[in-house]
Amino acid sequence: QLQASGGGLVQTGGSLRVSCKASGINFRIYDMAWYRQPPGKDRELVAAITTDHTTNYVDSVTGRFTISRDNVRRTLSLQMNSLKVEDTAVYYCNRQAGDMFRWGRGTLVTVSS
Repeated sequence: QLQASGGGLVQTGGSLRVSCKASGINFRIYDMAWYRQPPGKDRELVAAITTDHTTNYVDSVTGRFTISRDNVRRTLSLQMNSLKVEDTAVYYCNRQAGDMFRWGRGTLVTVSS
């Protein structure tokens, strides 16, 4: 199970940290990622982290978002800075590739202008 939390309402330029707690899976052996689904659009991968903590980001969030993981606490985090209106979305975590785990509810991030 993947449970995301930490979303909320923030103004443009603000910061927010979302987290995802994994349970019932061997978290440390999977490359993980954060995804987001803006209103009316498809879900997209925004940041990924491998088992050895190598990170990758889509261009639109590079330099603003930082993904991290804590294998002991089985937690995936995303620090989001300099938020923009276009970052508004429901944020989810899951595997980076392969057979996905069941998608959790996600956490809503709303950035107001």
